[in-house]
This record gives sequence, structure tokens and C-alpha cells, in this order.
Amino acid sequence: MSDDRLIVALDLPNALQALKLTEVLGNDVSFYKIGLGMLTGGGLALANELKQEHGKRIFLDMKLFDIGATVENAVRGLAQFGLDFLTVHGDPHVVRAAKQGAAGSQTKILAVTILTSLDRSDLDASLIRAGDIPDLVAERAARAFEAGADGVIASPQEAAMIRALPEARDRLIVTPGVRPAGAALGDQKRVATPAQAVADGADHIVVGRPVWSAADPRAATRAILEELNG
Repeated sequence: MSDDRLIVALDLPNALQALKLTEVLGNDVSFYKIGLGMLTGGGLALANELKQEHGKRIFLDMKLFDIGATVENAVRGLAQFGLDFLTVHGDPHVVRAAKQGAAGSQTKILAVTILTSLDRSDLDASLIRAGDIPDLVAERAARAFEAGADGVIASPQEAAMIRALPEARDRLIVTPGVRPAGAALGDQKRVATPAQAVADGADHIVVGRPVWSAADPRAATRAILEELNG
């Protein structure tokens, strides 16, 4: 019943709790995201175990940002784990360095445009130039694609605009900030339902809290899969 368009985010305190969740979800989920928050809780070991022993696809969400040489070295080290997706910030120099680090591996580099937890007031506080967020996201996506990114991370509200870019041809769009109908928004501000995100051009959706906080995570997952395929 699994559908690798659905990526379940293992945003849990440690690898043991995350592994227990994957056991509950079983064959219903084939793709998992492991983020920065679990890095010190056994995240890399969990990624390797899920990939090598359970045959799962792995999205390592590190959002790397540094000078080019450092990013290149970090990506080269992470790529040895056989990861499917790895995130870096969408600045062109970062993307170019990450692609160099991933050369010869199967790891696809996804560029972060603007975090889905941010709105215009957050960008103002960070001295990000004026402009509507969708326009800024599309511009950052185009520049990331030009720098070699295999795909981008953007909210589902910007998926259609990015998919329409000439530079987006044959590139991936992965959308966090996806919430099934009726689910709490949590810390996300730019959201859409799973079906809407895919209809607007997303190749993969990332869902975390609506799955792992559910009373029955497997039932919650199956409801999302039914919506994707409905």
C-alpha cells in the first residue's frame, strides 16, 4: 500500500522512538525524513539502519549552509551512506558545492527556498528584501536549479508556481507544510492538503506531526495514502 510520494518525517526525540514508529507503520511507508533535530539522537545510525536493513528510502534534512569547501566536504561524507535526498540552503554557492560533494553518488541535492514556518514578518525581521513570498520562493528555486540542484524544498502553496518555471523541468519539488484536512497547523504557516500539494506539482509531500502524534499512526498514514490516491 506504500506510495513513495509520501515521506514521513521522524521528528521524534531519539532514534529508538523513531524506529518503533517505523515498525508500527510497517510496509505502509517506504520513505522517511530524518532531520537535524535527531542528529544527536542517533539520526545517522537510524538512517543507515532503515536504508541498509529495511530497504527504506531516506531523506536527510540537514539544511547545510557554510562556505563552499565545508559544504562540499560535509556532503561527500554524508553521501557515503547511500542517502536518497539531502537538503542544503538554496544559495547558489552552497548548491554548487553540494553537487560537487555528491558527485558519483545517488544522493540528490534539494535546495531549501524559504522555510515553510516563515511568513513575511519573519523575513522582514531577518532583513530579507521586500517582495511577496511566492515570488521570492520562485526566484530562489530558479537560481538553485541553475546552480545544479536536483530539486527544491518549498511550501505547497508555491508548488504550482515553481512547476511552471522552465528551469523546473525534470527537477523535484518536495513540499513540507502538508496537513490532512482538519489537522492542526503546528508551527507551519504556509500549508495545503496532501492531494492539493500533489495536484499543484509536488513530487513528494512531507508529513510528520499528523502521523506520529496520532492515536493510531498507521490509520493516520493510510488516510493520507487514500487521499493521495483518491
